[in-house]
Amino acid sequence: MEQPCYKCGQTVDEGIAFCPHCSAPQIRVVLAEPAPQPLVLPGDSHDSESLPASQTIPVLVVPMRWSQALKPCALAALVASILMMLKLIVPLIAVVGAGFFAVVFYRRNCPGVMVRAGSGARLGALCGLFCSGMTAVLGALRVVILHESGEIRRIMLENLDQAAARYTDPQFQPTLEFFRSPSGLVFMMISLLIFVLLMFLLLGTVGGALGAAILGRRDKP
Repeated sequence: MEQPCYKCGQTVDEGIAFCPHCSAPQIRVVLAEPAPQPLVLPGDSHDSESLPASQTIPVLVVPMRWSQALKPCALAALVASILMMLKLIVPLIAVVGAGFFAVVFYRRNCPGVMVRAGSGARLGALCGLFCSGMTAVLGALRVVILHESGEIRRIMLENLDQAAARYTDPQFQPTLEFFRSPSGLVFMMISLLIFVLLMFLLLGTVGGALGAAILGRRDKP
């Protein structure tokens, strides 16, 4: 069964969520105050409970469009990464806050879209992914500009020496010697980046779910 689009008037098949011509949502609900029912004569086969398309409005709550989630998530992640690089906020609070504000920015850009807890968690996870990448890039730039590579290597070796002093087991010594080597230091850096990625994903997910839950509660009448 076909029906006209309420926005452009083009014919749209029944069951299609969006008009293929103007992308207007086609899912409709009955108006709160419908027009008076016409008088139905005896023998009239027309359904008196059905309303024409002109007496319906499109539902505002539409599925999330992830192409529109990139910009708000990237913006929240950039702010959090800069604050962490400047040491103005601890990473735990920064990433959770980034996930929260990713939901805020997304809702501001898409006011007609309802963000539930599950969608907010996914927005936060995407923001955490951006945070991890941006933090790695900004950290690398800081190391290069400020020539901190030698200082970082010294700190890592000091930590290894402290671990060697605590663990005197001879079987543990070859592992420590490997970590002191250049390849061992590279291995530790890669492991640290993976750990940071997983932690940022988790913290961003928590922040996004929290933001969706709080803002969704405010939307309820």
